[in-house]
Amino acid sequence: MEKEVIAFLNYLEGELIYIGIDKHGKILGVGDIDGDMLKIKDRIKNNIAPSAMGLFDVVAEERDGKNIIKIIIAGGSEKPYFKKKYGMTEKGCFIRVGTAAEPMIQKIIDDLFAKRVRNSLSKIRSNRQELTFEQLKIFYQERGTPLNKNFPINLELLTENKKLNYVAYLMADENGNSIKLAKYSGNNRVDLIENQEYGYCSIIKATNNILNRLEVENTTRTKITPKERISKRLWNPVALREAVLNAIIHNDYTTEAPPKFEIFDDRIEITSIGGLPNGLSQEDFFEGYSIQRNKGIMRIYKDLELVEQLGSGVPRILDAYDKDCFKFSDNFLRITFPKSISGAISGAISGAIESLTERQVEILELIKENNKIAYREVAQRLEINNSAVQAHFNTLKEKGIIKRIGGTRGYWEVLKR
Repeated sequence: MEKEVIAFLNYLEGELIYIGIDKHGKILGVGDIDGDMLKIKDRIKNNIAPSAMGLFDVVAEERDGKNIIKIIIAGGSEKPYFKKKYGMTEKGCFIRVGTAAEPMIQKIIDDLFAKRVRNSLSKIRSNRQELTFEQLKIFYQERGTPLNKNFPINLELLTENKKLNYVAYLMADENGNSIKLAKYSGNNRVDLIENQEYGYCSIIKATNNILNRLEVENTTRTKITPKERISKRLWNPVALREAVLNAIIHNDYTTEAPPKFEIFDDRIEITSIGGLPNGLSQEDFFEGYSIQRNKGIMRIYKDLELVEQLGSGVPRILDAYDKDCFKFSDNFLRITFPKSISGAISGAISGAIESLTERQVEILELIKENNKIAYREVAQRLEINNSAVQAHFNTLKEKGIIKRIGGTRGYWEVLKR
């Protein structure tokens, strides 16, 4: 399996590998889905160099009633990738040729090594070495995976000389990075009415602050007709979240310029620094292929479940908006979402839902956005207390609109839409 993974890491676009399907496409399934997924992750993590962390996902799928495993691989920026056992040799390096993983000839290995990106964030030494990471520890603790004393090594926050790198600097409690959010009156940048900075702290905390701030801006409007209640957000919440995370994770921080967020009367603009990574075309971008500019950042965001599968962000955006919302240049990528004027993102809500309050409709939208959402997060996003949230949830359950599946570690199922 490592051979195929290495071939795709060395490939321009990355690719998918399925476990539990034979070469003829017949679904065989796998027996111990959880155990096999863990073994695959360990083999990729421990047997391949440079580190592939942040460049792959291992997820379970069900087809024809059988469990299979899908390995999602992004093309890496530190080519050539190789089996640690054999090093950068023809026995250790592989490349994709047609549908096969073939040994890489030594000349290609040497050329790729010579071109390897040497200014990646993980290789840049932080100017400040006296850094603390209490905020990062809290985020990992909340996910049930507390960091131990070896976390700088485990999270690849050190350079080859064992000094804290620039990823560590961005994750630290205090740094010089600040993400700006501006709000204007009108449709241009003439009348600035709000200029907020979210930063000088862990980029994870800044990300959550930005998401929470935009959640407040992304209000729900409700229209009641004789036949239905229609609710809509100013922007599709899933697409907006993906755009925010993409801008922050894939920003070119070597320029020391953070992404920015601008709200106008008719739109929101999200701008990240740096064009498409070398070797990634616009067509590849829209197809969901991914070359990670900042794999160290991506790895931590995946750990904290801020992002899901590799390459899923752009397709999620395109589910709600056209390709025209993206603007590319050599130096930046801008996403523009127009404000919704009519129609409902979630569709018509009828029947028992007609009797809901506007607050309960907002809670229902949050559940649809994230069916594992906790009372505490709902309370924070709607700025109401926990007891009020629980009362609203009880009402939704009593009306048969939602149902809890799986207890405390389960999820909410929406029964009526």
